Amino acid sequence: MDQEIRTQVVVVGAGNAGLSAAVAARQGGADVVVLEKAPKEHRGGNSALTVHMLFAYDGAEDLKPLLADLSPEVLSRMNERVYGYTKEQYYDNIMNVTEGQSEPELARILVDRSYETVQWMRGLGHLWAPTFDNPISANAVSFDGGGFEMSNRWFAAFEKLGGTVHYDTQAVDLFQDDKGKVTGVRALGPHGFVNVHANVVIMAAGSFESNAEMRARYLGPLWDTVKLRGTPFNTGEGLQMAMNIGALPNGSWSSCHSSPQDANRPAFDYPGENKTGDFWSRYSYPYSVMVNHNGKRFVDEGETWRGLTYAKMGRAILAQPRGQAFQIFDAKHRELDVIRGYDKAEGFKSDTLEGLAEQLGIQDIPAFMATMHEYNNAVQPGEFGAFRPDGVSAVGIEPPRRNWALKFDKPPFEGFPVVCGMTFCYGGLKTTTTCQVTHTMDRPIPGLYAVGEMLGGLWHWNYPSGGGMMAGAVFGRIAGTHAAVEALA
Repeated sequence: MDQEIRTQVVVVGAGNAGLSAAVAARQGGADVVVLEKAPKEHRGGNSALTVHMLFAYDGAEDLKPLLADLSPEVLSRMNERVYGYTKEQYYDNIMNVTEGQSEPELARILVDRSYETVQWMRGLGHLWAPTFDNPISANAVSFDGGGFEMSNRWFAAFEKLGGTVHYDTQAVDLFQDDKGKVTGVRALGPHGFVNVHANVVIMAAGSFESNAEMRARYLGPLWDTVKLRGTPFNTGEGLQMAMNIGALPNGSWSSCHSSPQDANRPAFDYPGENKTGDFWSRYSYPYSVMVNHNGKRFVDEGETWRGLTYAKMGRAILAQPRGQAFQIFDAKHRELDVIRGYDKAEGFKSDTLEGLAEQLGIQDIPAFMATMHEYNNAVQPGEFGAFRPDGVSAVGIEPPRRNWALKFDKPPFEGFPVVCGMTFCYGGLKTTTTCQVTHTMDRPIPGLYAVGEMLGGLWHWNYPSGGGMMAGAVFGRIAGTHAAVEALA
């Protein structure tokens, strides 16, 4: 016989977005149950593997209340290097990287409510740490302890408020009454089926990146073969359940977040084992020359800040022969300390570029040597600046090179094989601005909300680093607040 549970709000998924919603609903006075598909030791979804969330702020003074105690030296460097990230810069970056396709109303809510949301999180016990000394990122602060500790803080805040989490419990169906209102969730737990009856359901179950069949169906050829930079538990059931009752798909279902990863990375990451998902990431590419097996460049490596380009680099790599590329560095890159996080990477080193190409297994070595010769001749004079887009370019070549161009003339040279690693899909569900799911008949589905990766319309082909985590918290809080009002009405 099925187990029966009754509550006022049930949240499906226990990542950043789901727990934001759960905490906000508890603060609104509703009884809340969270269903987490993963076992407790691997809880938190992709959020537990992240590093930061992107929010608007006016300067260093806005960041200091978010941080733990800092030394005078760190505070001094922070005052010198941190200039702020305005709402208009944030909004413009969203629109630029999505080629104007992000839904303006959702983007504006995300931007305008970002800082107040991190203040709310700080009041719940969340902490940030300074990362403005990292040259490969424009992020001034990141989660203290990474996404793993951020996730633990969410669970602690929710449990302190009296919330309940059921682990190893996968939602499989939505209940509706005869008027179409969603009235709960049927789930499969460790001891059998569970019927969770509720006034409101908030879907926060992630996207379908862990489902090879859905990746091939929506993203196209080769995507069923990629490795995941994330949890194996996001297999799309939440989206399917909602669409089965008429939820309207929205956003870019044919694109996703994908980045350069070590060629030897595992098929996926388990939250809890690696404290962040960056162990296998190969993100110093803006300073490198990146070539394929044919010895050819295929992207502008130094287009702009890594945080605005890395999520589209994986797609570019997957499109290359064998779905692989090579990041090439000069000895000057080591001297400048811009090759970060590669200590345990699979890498090769040689005193000649030709010797390096042989070690890497590049198929057309003469073409590679011609590429590097052409690149060196195209590098323009200028002052290299790792902490900013420096405008040091290579002109007259294709693709162009806009920033961080250095000549390759000082051995030893280093090379690192990289592949596409996928994090999450951009397609989701149509919602109102209060996160109520929209029916294909263009009206809200009563009692059903969607947040996190399930909320569609923000991201198309690319996104700004940390924008997804910030959207999860902003819209999670909005959904939880409104869900509590609806549940208690």
